[in-house]
Amino acid sequence: MEGVPNHEEEKNEGEQDRPLAPQIWVASLADYNAGRLYGRWLDAAQDVAELEEAITVMLAASPTPGAEEWSIFDSEDFGGLRIAEQESLETVSLMGRGLIEHGAAFAAWADIAGRDAETLARFEEGYLGRWDSLTAYAEQLFDDMGYEQELAKVIPDGLRAYVRFDAEGFGRDLHLSGDISYADTLDGGVWIFDDRY
Repeated sequence: MEGVPNHEEEKNEGEQDRPLAPQIWVASLADYNAGRLYGRWLDAAQDVAELEEAITVMLAASPTPGAEEWSIFDSEDFGGLRIAEQESLETVSLMGRGLIEHGAAFAAWADIAGRDAETLARFEEGYLGRWDSLTAYAEQLFDDMGYEQELAKVIPDGLRAYVRFDAEGFGRDLHLSGDISYADTLDGGVWIFDDRY
């Protein structure tokens, strides 16, 4: 938003694995309505009570006497997630703490699965890891399930060179059937999520 103090430095795409520090810029609506931008950057990884206290302190110091209403005017370092002006502090806190603990994959999970508290809490059950590609994940899953060994048992040696597993198709079908979701990483890989969670 124009006029909102932005202290975020430019980030390179290669910084995907760096620790995130999600923040929100909360502003006094009384000041905004009076033609002033007054607010503070707050650490989003605090619990709800701490965020509420920080907002109360910000409003008490407002140049507009009696300022009580606030809104989120900006956010940064949420791994690409957009934070709404009226986003609940519970959601902000859950997302902030999840990003600190799990990194940018958590932002991808929130974008795919949703932002409600129950869904965000299931990240660890739903996250299947970072892979070079959907095909690489499908190849590993096929091998982990023991199918590669089973094929080796039933396919004669003379035919093995002609039989290939379509890992790309298997990965695509896992996604299209709703078994998994994925999100692209900035460095060309993918994060894979189990859609059952």
